[in-house]
Amino acid sequence: MGIQVVLVSPKYQINLGYAARVSKNFGISKIVLVNPRCKPTGIQAIKYSKHAVDLLKNARISRSLSEATSGTFVIGTTGIWHKSEKAFYNIFPMDEFLKRFQKRLKSHPVSLVIGRDDTGLTKEEMRMCDASVFIRTDPAYTVLNISHALAIALYELTKGDFDYGKIDTRIASYSERDELVRLFSMGVRSNNNIRDKSAVIMAFRHIINRAVPTRKELSAVAIGLNKVSGKSHTIHGWDESEP
Repeated sequence: MGIQVVLVSPKYQINLGYAARVSKNFGISKIVLVNPRCKPTGIQAIKYSKHAVDLLKNARISRSLSEATSGTFVIGTTGIWHKSEKAFYNIFPMDEFLKRFQKRLKSHPVSLVIGRDDTGLTKEEMRMCDASVFIRTDPAYTVLNISHALAIALYELTKGDFDYGKIDTRIASYSERDELVRLFSMGVRSNNNIRDKSAVIMAFRHIINRAVPTRKELSAVAIGLNKVSGKSHTIHGWDESEP
């Protein structure tokens, strides 16, 4: 999904810096500023953008929202809305928006429009958006800082876009669990300070079975048991360096 972030008349450099930073966090490569009220490369903006300075330096300045969003599917954002206006302005909670517009988001370049730090988007600007979203918050205080709203919106819009590699969450088989219990049992039976050895072994078996451990977790426990006992019993097919 190709997303550009459009910030309408940002007023405070600190918010602009944070907005650039969070945009970089979610892989955004283009920021458009509509009539900014602060210097995009000012000291505070640079300071709070951290490693996203390039986004500020390369930000496109536009004179109007229509110019900034031309040729894109335009998503507005709002923290203040009334039920009577929900349908008129095509406003949706974020989760409902994603369900309704999923195909559109995948097939069109997108402009995510963030309103002013102090007054948000005007009604006229909301009408220019294809749809708008709001983030569910406590009704007592619904308005988020623009960088916070941007972070949540980008997280929702880009979920699944990044590949962190496969995390090994394979559940250990029953035979592998039995092997770990066997290893634990050997340590218990060799310890003369444990009186009811059968009860201790049974309790350990029950805990392991209830926990539904992964293979890596069992491997780590096996290594720990070996280190504590000072012995070197192996579990067939397991590599002690695995965890």
